[in-house]
Order: sequence, then structure tokens, then C-alpha cells
Amino acid sequence: MAAVAFAAGLLFATNASVFSSGQQRNPQNLVELAQAETERLDQQEETNARLREEVETLLASRPAVAEGEVDDQVLHSIGRDAVRGPGVEVQMWDAPEPTDAGGTDLHPDDLVVHQQDLEAVMNALWAGGAEAMTIQDQRITSTSGVRCVGNTLFLHGRTYSPPYVVRAIGDVQQLEDSLERSPGVQIYQQYVDAVGLGWSMTQLNDMVMPPYTGSTGLQHAEVIGDGTGPGPATVEPFGGTAEES
Repeated sequence: MAAVAFAAGLLFATNASVFSSGQQRNPQNLVELAQAETERLDQQEETNARLREEVETLLASRPAVAEGEVDDQVLHSIGRDAVRGPGVEVQMWDAPEPTDAGGTDLHPDDLVVHQQDLEAVMNALWAGGAEAMTIQDQRITSTSGVRCVGNTLFLHGRTYSPPYVVRAIGDVQQLEDSLERSPGVQIYQQYVDAVGLGWSMTQLNDMVMPPYTGSTGLQHAEVIGDGTGPGPATVEPFGGTAEES
């Protein structure tokens, strides 16, 4: 009992010395926390104001665009221009069906290329600095949606079957390094080794990518009426007329 009492006293004394030092890294009460957060908010607002000034300066330094004309950078950002240059080509295809179906625990989904596999490759290429990208020779933009059902790919209103061909223009070494570092691509490579999913990556010295010719209009849903209760929603194209859906 004497030893326990001594240890408890030592613990209390240590805690008292630590908390009495006044050098804690974090606020110890609500007032200190509010003061710290207020200071942090002031710093963030100063940073945001400085960044806004930099953006305005950069925008002001750009050459003026005549009314009715479109800047080349804007065209490129929405994929409306043709692009040419070196890059990489990635092909992905389904694995062959096992010859001995009774002696394996494989699920049919393990043998097909999935949406997340394509998205992993796309994201890795964008992260590697891709300037332009195509899938099945269709230009990919910020509004492109890749959707797979089974081993069928839906892209821009069209249906495709494997092999899927993804091309990206950019610095070849950076693109390849980004693919190798991608966790999603690494998982896919494990299935390449385990079940025989298809994978190839080729360097191309000269590629020409066509412009995107589809619609760039976006649609959004809005609640009609006073918004206080359930009711039919509308899908309104930007610049268009609302239609009930």
C-alpha cells in the first residue's frame, strides 16, 4: 500500500508540473480555442486576399480576346482543339476463362476490366501531367463519364468492348512513373499476374488526338415550387428551358 501511495503521489506531482508550465501546444479552454481559431481565420483570409490579387494580376496580363472569339487555352481546356505530340498508350482486356472451372475459386468479375480499373489509369495519367487523353479514340474532357456494365464500356453515348485503349499525350517518363506509382494500377497489375488480365503500355513518339465534338452543356436538377415539400424536379440545361423529369 505504501508503494502504491508513493507511485500515485509521484504521478500527481508530475501532472501538476507539466500543466503548470504554461507551455502547452494546444488551447486548454474554450476562450483560448476561440482566440486561436480567430487568429487562424485571419491568416487564411490574408492568404486568400493575396491569392485573389495574384489571380487578378495574371488575368489582367493576358491578351484581350475579341467578342465572339474563344481563347486557345479555353478551347484546349474543353477539348475542342486537336492535339499532337508524344505520349503513352495503355491497353487493357479481359482474362481468358479458366479451363478447369471446378478447380478454381475465381469469380467471373475477377476476369474482366472494371470501371475502377479504367479510372485508375486515367487518374494516374492526369496526375502524370497528361495534356490530352482519348479512350477508344474519343477525346476525354472534364465532363466525360466512363461507365462499365460487366465487360462493356459506355462512353459519350457509345458502347465498346475490350480491349480498351487509353492514350495520353505528355512527358512519357512522367506518365509511366505516375502509372507505376498509382495504387489502383498496382492492384490491377496483381490481377494481371494472378488471373491473366490484359495489360500493355507502349511509348508513342507521335500521336494526333481529335477534338471533342459532343455537347459541353451541363444539366442540373432544381426543386420547383416553394421547396417545402416533395414535388417533381426539373432538369434545366444551362441557357435552356426547364423540362419536367
